[in-house]
Formats: sequence, C-alpha cells, structure tokens
Amino acid sequence: MQTVIKNEAIWVFIPCAGLFIFNLCFFMASPFILYSDGKGNIFEDQTLYATGRSGWDALPVPEDEWILLPDGGSLYELPGRRGIGIDVATGAMRLCEKGWAVAAFIPPAHTGFYLAAYETAADAPTLPLFCYTAAGWHNNQFYVPAIRIEQDIRQECAGYNQHEVNEGATYLLKHYPQNRLVQHIMNNCALTYHCPAARNYSLGRWECPVPASPACNANCLGCISFQPAEETIVSTQDRLTFKPSVEEIVEFTVPHLETAPYPIISFGQGCEGEPLLMWETIRDAIKEIRKHTSKGSININTNGSNPAAVKILCEAGLNSIRVSTNSARSEIYLPYYRPNNYEFEDIIESLKIVNSYGGWTSINYFVFPGMTDSIDEYEALRKIIKETGLRMIQWRNFNIDPDWYLGKIGVHDTGECMGVKNLLREIRNEFPDLKFGYFNPPIERIKGRFEADFAHH
Repeated sequence: MQTVIKNEAIWVFIPCAGLFIFNLCFFMASPFILYSDGKGNIFEDQTLYATGRSGWDALPVPEDEWILLPDGGSLYELPGRRGIGIDVATGAMRLCEKGWAVAAFIPPAHTGFYLAAYETAADAPTLPLFCYTAAGWHNNQFYVPAIRIEQDIRQECAGYNQHEVNEGATYLLKHYPQNRLVQHIMNNCALTYHCPAARNYSLGRWECPVPASPACNANCLGCISFQPAEETIVSTQDRLTFKPSVEEIVEFTVPHLETAPYPIISFGQGCEGEPLLMWETIRDAIKEIRKHTSKGSININTNGSNPAAVKILCEAGLNSIRVSTNSARSEIYLPYYRPNNYEFEDIIESLKIVNSYGGWTSINYFVFPGMTDSIDEYEALRKIIKETGLRMIQWRNFNIDPDWYLGKIGVHDTGECMGVKNLLREIRNEFPDLKFGYFNPPIERIKGRFEADFAHH
C-alpha cells in the first residue's frame, strides 16, 4: 500500500487483496497516530496506526524500525497539517481529522528513518528549521522510527546541569573579559541558544566551538544563522558579527586542549558563516596553538569550498575536516546551497586533500528520508566514498520543512528508494572501515578503537 501526497490530494494504491491483508496484519501492534488539539495538548487516535513519510509518499513503517522516543526528544504540533494514518478497522489510509499532525524532534546521536506523514493545507505556515520525524503512541509510550547511530554521550540531555553550565560560563566570562569570542560563545551560544558544544566548553570538556567567520559564500535555503527578510522562515540564531583575531582564538583554545578530556577545537559553527573565508586567520591560529600544545584535535566544519585553503590548513596542522552536504549529487546540492564562486567538485577535492595529508575526513550528511536513500543518491554516495577515501559519515537529521525544501529545490519525484535503514546496511556492508556517527571524533578515537559502528546495533 502506498499513499502519494501530491497537490494536497491523496491517492491510495492497493495492488492486490493479498498485500492489503498483509499490511493490515503487519500493523496490528504498531503505534497509534498522534494529534494535537492546538492548545499544547497531544493525544493518540486509536482508530489509526501511525505512518511515515519518504519523499512525497506516506508509507507503513516496519514494526522493527520503531524505538522509544529517546531522552531529550520532544514533540511538535504541525499547524495546518492533518496526519495520515492506517485505519485500524479497514487497513486503508486516511487523514486524522481530530487535530493537527504531530512530529518528533529526535536528539543528537540518533538518525530518523521516516518523516511525519501529513496532508498540508494551502494556508499552512512554513515550518521552522527543525527535524520532523514520524512519531506514534504504543503501550503508554512515545515511539519514533530511528536508530542510535552514535555511542558518544557528549550531547546527552541528561549530561547537562544548568547550574554548572551557568557557573562555568561565569568563570570563563570573568577569566577572558576582553575576549569577544569567549563572550559570544558563552552569552550567545551557551546561555541564550543552549548550544550543546558551547555548553560543553563551559563545562571544560570535549569539543570546543571556535566561530571564526561572520560571512558566508553560500546562500543555503535552510541556513540557521541568516535568512533574508522576505523569507517565510526565520533563522534560529544570530550569526557572529565580528572577525576574531588570532590572539582571541589562541587565548582560550590552548587551555582547552591542554586540560579537557578528549579535547577537540572546531572552527565552523551554526552561529557563523563559512570558516574558510577566514583561512588566513585560522592558519595563523593553528600554527600558534601548536607552538603551545600538541594535545587534542583541530577540526574544521566547512562547506569545503576552497581546496587551496584546505591544503594550507593541513600544512599548518589541521587534523580533521567535516564537509556538510545535503546530497552526493550536484543537481541536488546546488539549488540548496546556492554557492558563490565555488563548485560542487571543490568539496570533493577538499576531502581528497585532507585524506592525502593523513587527516580525518567526514561528511555532515543531511538525512532526508526519500531523498538520501534514493537509488540515485546511493550510487552517487558510493562514488564519493571511493573517490575521496572518506573516513566517516555523520548521519544528521535534516532540519527543514519537507514540503518547502522539496518545492524550493524543484524535486517532484524522488525516484526509487531503498529505505534509510537499508541504505545504512548497504553502505556498511560495502565499506566496513567507514565509520558511522554523529560527532567529530577526538584524536584518541581517530587513532584507536572507534565504537560507533552501525554493526554494533
């Protein structure tokens, strides 16, 4: 059974009675669909089983792909949208008319298999820049179709004590009173937006963010730090407004590398533009940092747009790179990133360069069920892995309104798809040394045992 969502109408295909019966029996124990009353209350509709969305399609979710909503997850009301479920009595797909559709935010370290399935009204508002995973209710608990892809606990919700974060921030603000970057990371990132990386820095542990660039050379549709005034969505945080100096960067990163457990410093954060536009400053900062300490890992999160600059940074001492992309195909990448003065091929070259220097190479891969797991995308991803010697894929949930995104990039048919779970399995089988995860690994994990393998799940 397949429901195709097009032009806000629904067609249900039931090829044969046998398939109809199979699906009906298969979902006898599936979670019920959720709906919101528009007043902050969420209920289950016990006449409908929950479905999931892949591309433009609403599909049954295999029972073995549901897990309990992880700690740190939350639920969203989707105004102007009616959830699509499977009728408990008939097995037919229909809308839940009792309230608005509901989706889940799944926390870091988890990758979703299906989006929430719904029909969108013509006057529905564009959804904010969050992920919208399918969700359901079963045995008095919330469920989502997802997997824990990463064992690292660095952004566990239970690992943050706000009082300790506040104390750490207060200490850093007093200790670096003239450092604009520390002021930004604490006041803006840690205390205002509750950025997990910034909060970890306030607690003196793990990966420390190092924003470096107020400008960007891409015009991403889903940019979380800058949106044009005329756009229907808003950025979720404010971008860095100044260019940090080498001295400001070195002043707080050296102590972090020297004292933090499993230390990493990462240029390139959600609260800034493209760090490669500040490559000269970053180069000089890396050289100066390494005069004071050899500990830890120096990473850059980037769009990979300047391979020549990446080469210079590797020569200065860069240990790892994470290149963000919504696709392994240029025809999907370009209408989303809308790059200025660089090409898709440049990001591939940047990965090759870091690999040639013995550095760690990752892609920050925006997972969109029905796009990421399409056959065409799978083949393109295989090609990139082989060409670049890629070491790791960070399977990140795509924070974007699904309808808005597909409409903006002009995708009306996503083609044949294998399912995200099957995609993970196929890539794992073909590339057993490729690491799966969600975070940049510290140098200890790069050089030693890496626990976050999909095969362990």
